[in-house]
Amino acid sequence: MTSTPRADDAHPYLRASTAGIRHHTRAQERSIPPEPAARPHLDVLHAHLTALHRLLYQIAETARPPHPAAGRQLATAHARLWQAATAVHDAFHLLPHNTGATGASECHPERLPEGPPVLTICQRHLAAGHTIRRKTTPTDLNTPLHGHTTTCVR
Repeated sequence: MTSTPRADDAHPYLRASTAGIRHHTRAQERSIPPEPAARPHLDVLHAHLTALHRLLYQIAETARPPHPAAGRQLATAHARLWQAATAVHDAFHLLPHNTGATGASECHPERLPEGPPVLTICQRHLAAGHTIRRKTTPTDLNTPLHGHTTTCVR
């Protein structure tokens, strides 16, 4: 006999990840002066977003057949999460290098980036991009968030 886990026992790794992000957010708020955004910080944040992106994709795919409306909403959330990951990736390239050099370093898929963390974030972003483009149209990816409305049914 299989029992359903209690809500507080369900998905312990996701709960720990969420707690870690909340803890980091509180620590960031308390630091005086606030810790400035840096490339390694955005690299880790991008890793979280792309991992969540993959998970949301899997959940949307399993929800779609039995619950098409819920599947569509999750697919929309999946596209919006991709937009967030893209914005973080772009911001990463606009921040100064560790060496103190200023100016944007662009992501060049035709050649290897200058090394970690650029190599890591660019490879991760390109891999996530292949996933999103298989199931999403360019129009869906470029639709602004404020243009989407949802109806809350209670």
